[in-house]
Amino acid sequence: MTDTPDDQNPLAGGMPDLGGLLESAQQMMANAQAAASQIVEGASGGGLVKVQVDGHFDFHSITIDPSAVDPDDVALLEDLVLAALRDASAQLQSGQQGALGGMDLGG
Repeated sequence: MTDTPDDQNPLAGGMPDLGGLLESAQQMMANAQAAASQIVEGASGGGLVKVQVDGHFDFHSITIDPSAVDPDDVALLEDLVLAALRDASAQLQSGQQGALGGMDLGG
């Protein structure tokens, strides 16, 4: 047994270190809020289509290069927009997991 005082030993009396746990939770919340306010840019087609979105999934802009617009192939443009949205979403999810210390909360 060590000479560590009970208030410094997280296992003393079977009680967890609530102060440390609260501090960790507050830090995770601050990181999550910072991640949510960050704007990421998803892109597809080598940058022909770009989408900017924040962590609240508020979309800020979509930019489409004119060379991506072919009236005879609207499906390609639709696919490029969808791919850019998915790219932005994946970046947000990755950033939020990082902000939460790698915890996957199923979201």
